Amino acid sequence: MPTQFTRRSLIRGITAATAVASLATGLAACGGNSDAATSTDSAAKSGEVVIGKVSNGAAKQTTIKVSEVKSISAELPAAVKKSGGLEIGIGALPAGFPPLAYVGNDQKTLTGAEPDFGRLVAAVFGLKPEVKNSTWENLFVGIDSGRVDVAFSNVTDTEERKKKYEFASYRQDNLAFIVPKKSTWNFDDDYENLAGKTIAVASGTNQEKILLEWKAKLAKEGKKLNVKYFQDSTSTYLALNSGKVDASFGPNPGFAYHNRQVANTPNATRTAGTYSGAGASLQGLIAATAKKDSGLAKPLADAINYLIKNGQYAEWLKAYNLSNEAVAKSEVNPPGLPLDNS
Repeated sequence: MPTQFTRRSLIRGITAATAVASLATGLAACGGNSDAATSTDSAAKSGEVVIGKVSNGAAKQTTIKVSEVKSISAELPAAVKKSGGLEIGIGALPAGFPPLAYVGNDQKTLTGAEPDFGRLVAAVFGLKPEVKNSTWENLFVGIDSGRVDVAFSNVTDTEERKKKYEFASYRQDNLAFIVPKKSTWNFDDDYENLAGKTIAVASGTNQEKILLEWKAKLAKEGKKLNVKYFQDSTSTYLALNSGKVDASFGPNPGFAYHNRQVANTPNATRTAGTYSGAGASLQGLIAATAKKDSGLAKPLADAINYLIKNGQYAEWLKAYNLSNEAVAKSEVNPPGLPLDNS
């Protein structure tokens, strides 16, 4: 990932700019080695997947009914079907990034929107989900080596990654603006609405790159946009609560998590608009990621589309407050971030 503003830096933005304060309040970090917190989902009844289990408030625990769809499981490569399990890779070591993937409040279960969605897909296949947690780098090593079948780990579809991997999209890759709940300001998908505002952003991230481009556009129009930087998420939220900044711009999932955590406090916040992490010309997409030519992309997309059509997908997103990242359908290898922005 050759440039400073990679999708990896956006994931790191979730980890560093959003999750730190949350983890400090009681979420356990994953253990120390590169392939840890492996778990299977044996607690749910047959035909059910429990979403948001031990999520420490990140999700509303929801039991979703979903059973094997034989016409879809028949599409799986023979070796995967014969194994009886789906090896699901998550790249959340060392600290996790709520609400997407982290160790739950039982101090052992890997929970979050990503592993939960992997469990739903495994149910459609009639396979036992076997979730393996690793560092971000070792996530891809796991796919390459065959240690995991598929990654559900906030992986953005890029043209660079298509050289080695195949994709089935399942969520929009969005940035967002977060404001105090009492604020009446909204982004409304128009950078002109940033004129005269002071916006916080994390340095060295994709969202900073986009925000600075808008600042330059506004400057050419004789308008001002103030950009502020803070050392951590705690400082950012203090500035937001005190009115030192009008909004903060960052990864949508992290803000969705924060909104839920502070919903019943004097410092309640809300999302005031989203924007594609890929920029104006392309809707960025998060995708299930498998080794190229593995034969998994089509059955993964078909399983996801089954969940979309039958409502389980919407239930999953709602549980994690991520409904604003819904896709209308899963696509196999849709257009991804171009090579000059991958």
